Amino acid sequence: MDVVVIGAGLSGLTAAATLIEAGIRVTVLEANSQIGGRIQAVHDPISNQALADLGPTWIWPKYQPVAARWLKKLNIETFEQFNTGMAAITGYGPEPMYQPLPSQDGMVRVVGGPTALIESLAERVGSHNIRTKALVTEVCENGPESVTIRLDSGEEISAHRVIMAVPLRVAATTIRLPWASHSILQDMRDTPTWMSTHAKAVLLYERPFWRDLGLSGRIASQAGPLVEVHDHTNADMRSAALFGFIGWSPAKRQSAPKQLRQDILNQLSDCFGDAAAHPIDLVIQDWSTNLCVVTELDLAQAGNHPEVGPAILREKHLDGRVWFAVSEVSKRSPGLIEGALFIGESAALDLLQTAAGTN
Repeated sequence: MDVVVIGAGLSGLTAAATLIEAGIRVTVLEANSQIGGRIQAVHDPISNQALADLGPTWIWPKYQPVAARWLKKLNIETFEQFNTGMAAITGYGPEPMYQPLPSQDGMVRVVGGPTALIESLAERVGSHNIRTKALVTEVCENGPESVTIRLDSGEEISAHRVIMAVPLRVAATTIRLPWASHSILQDMRDTPTWMSTHAKAVLLYERPFWRDLGLSGRIASQAGPLVEVHDHTNADMRSAALFGFIGWSPAKRQSAPKQLRQDILNQLSDCFGDAAAHPIDLVIQDWSTNLCVVTELDLAQAGNHPEVGPAILREKHLDGRVWFAVSEVSKRSPGLIEGALFIGESAALDLLQTAAGTN
């Protein structure tokens, strides 16, 4: 049996690795030039070590058993999010206020960042089974037993089964699905893509100087431009960093990129002192500019965290030849790392069970 997985993000690679472990032939098609989907990182140009996360950062193994199991399976360790010391609270007066802020119970970071998950899964899948710059434009029926996948290059690929591990709004608006009913397409369009309108700023430093000042590296702000900031120093302390979520709208941050960078530096120096204004690097990841993640539907709505969607999106389609497997579809932790692992594995296992029942 030949299976094509569309999308080399966390859910797609989880599905592919699960199928390959079961002896299935799998080809992963990724539209971007790199794998990982919304899991990306700033890398050291010499060692290629992941220095900071540009997408999701945290997991909660204490409450997320699927993530805990996959971390153990992939031999990936975690460490606690640093939260010792005072946090800066701004926007409530002319000067920052300082007080401790509680951390979320069970919240940890991945050693090597979430990209360690991507790299480990990709190794299990095998580079020869992953194609990048392979933009899918159509998934259609090809007789009673197979599916045709068309690429923007004009190439056609035939497979017995397909797992679509791309944001559902992107799939509904950019991939032709002639077999999908109007109601299914509407459910896909109604499923918001988590992080698609968000932007994240990462600042790298020689050392975590804020810790010497008794500060946790956290900021909670009503003034911005960063509405939330956290210590993002690596577990081995070789790379010190802060990261923050940008509160400006996509239109505002894209219209004034230089002003945004300067305002971020001003905000951090107001909270943590002059050293914060002189990072080794400042990287801004604006997900609202990535057309493999965002659609006009996302930009027209508030970026709310997705809720568990309709069950039809977790069922098999086209007589058991097509599955959706992206984190927003998951009935566990939709939009999060746990959700991506759960739905990728679940779709693969359901595919295997369905295929076994038809043989």
